[in-house]
Amino acid sequence: MVMDQADRAPLPPQGSSAGRHGPAGTRDGRARPSRAAPATHVGGLASRWQDRRQIGGVPFVVSSPRRAARDLAEAARESDRGEHVHLLNAYSIALADRQPDLAAEAFVGDGWNLPDGRPVSWVSRIRGDRPALRQIRGPQFMLDVCEQGVAVGVRHYLLGATPSVLEALRRSLEQRYPGIEIVGVDSPPFRTPSDAELVERDARISASGADIVWVGLGTPKQDREVARLAASLPVTAVAVGAAFDYAAGTLKEAPVWMSKVGLEWAFRFAVEPRRLWRRYVFGNARFLRAAVQHWSAA
Repeated sequence: MVMDQADRAPLPPQGSSAGRHGPAGTRDGRARPSRAAPATHVGGLASRWQDRRQIGGVPFVVSSPRRAARDLAEAARESDRGEHVHLLNAYSIALADRQPDLAAEAFVGDGWNLPDGRPVSWVSRIRGDRPALRQIRGPQFMLDVCEQGVAVGVRHYLLGATPSVLEALRRSLEQRYPGIEIVGVDSPPFRTPSDAELVERDARISASGADIVWVGLGTPKQDREVARLAASLPVTAVAVGAAFDYAAGTLKEAPVWMSKVGLEWAFRFAVEPRRLWRRYVFGNARFLRAAVQHWSAA
């Protein structure tokens, strides 16, 4: 189900990037620069997120929560290229260790990874990184970017979840941040989309004029999708997991004290034990193994 501004106008033809991005796929109609030459890009995150640390073979951006949010909001408005951003935790690193194709496609290369999980930042501190990684929680990061984005006119697109969650999320964001521009929401079916459906999805996003596409489809599906979007459109696509449900109020967050001491995973496990027990029992062990195996990689 799709509910966006493009519903009131015909879709551009397949393969077109018409709309605010212009006929050549950029916002002013210029030809998109090659992704192999980042030094020629206008704006973007490369000039802001230069310091990175590797945990478990995955590179993470060194930043603070508020600075990272400001950087993303400003870069999304300035950049003329696609960017993909991932909020990764211990389970994400375990997945990357088990699925090298996922790591190569989404986490390593031209993507940007932020340390969502507290254990990721712990490993960085124990290893003695200077500066060490700081946790940047996905749910709060999305809210911080929305807040920072109002002043610079960021246009947001919400992709994922159910229609009811998206509607609640939209209302919540508009109430919290007066002036926020949400230019489209899209609740895709719970199956693998066809190539034609992906072309139509891209056309809707392009026609909406979005700067940031927030993607909440679950890991690793959302991570593959943001990488695909960044390769197809000059947007900043961000994989944020359960942030939609938290901001919409349809999923209860852990108490602050549990988040601060790194026990948010325990709260989530208590809420959804049947769905998450494999993730935490086997995923945490694999994360520790990957972290030790790549211990010296800074």
